[in-house]
Amino acid sequence: MVDQHMLIREIKEYANSNNIPIMLDDGINFLTTFILKHHVRHVLEIGSAIGYSAIMMALVDPNITVTTVERDEKRYLEALKNIKKFKLEDRITLIYDDAFNVDLGDDEYDLIFIDAAKAQNIRFFEKFESNLIRGGYIITDNLKFHGLVEKDEDEIKSRDLRGLVRKIKKYISYLKDNKQYDTEFYDVGDGISVSCKK
Repeated sequence: MVDQHMLIREIKEYANSNNIPIMLDDGINFLTTFILKHHVRHVLEIGSAIGYSAIMMALVDPNITVTTVERDEKRYLEALKNIKKFKLEDRITLIYDDAFNVDLGDDEYDLIFIDAAKAQNIRFFEKFESNLIRGGYIITDNLKFHGLVEKDEDEIKSRDLRGLVRKIKKYISYLKDNKQYDTEFYDVGDGISVSCKK
C-alpha cells in the first residue's frame, strides 16, 4: 500500500528545496473540497509543475480524471515520476507542451484550473473556455501574488514584478466584467477566483 501522506510530504519538501511554487495548504484544501462538493469528474489543469495539485485533485475521488499541461521539461519529468508513485497514470494525463500549442478538440471538462504563467491568465481563459461545459468552473490561483496585488505599484521595486502585478489586476477586472461568468473571489491561499459559466 502506498503511504500517500509520506509521498505528499516528499513532494512538498522537493518543491520547497527546489523553489518550485506549489499551492499553499489552505488553497489545495479549498480546491479539493470544491471538487468534492460540486461532484467534479473531469479536470483540465494549466501548469502541472511537479504534479502536486493534479495528484491532490485525483485523490479526491476514484472517478476523477485530470488532464494537465506543463511546458518545463524538468518539472514535467518530476511530475511523471510523482504520478507513477501514486499509481495514478490511468487517471492523470500529463501533456508536455506549451499550453498555447495544445489542441484539446471537443474534449469537455467540468473544471479548468489555471495555475501557470500569471501574465497569460486571460489568454489561457479564452483559449480553453470552449472546452468547459455549461455550468462548469474556471478556478485561478495566485491572484494576490504574495500580497503584491494589494500594494501600491510604487512600493514594488522591480519593474518586471510591477508589470506582472498590473497583468494580474487586469485579469481580475476581466473576470469581474465578464458577463458570461459569475465570478467569486476568495481570500484563501494566495488568492483564488471561481468563475462559473452561465
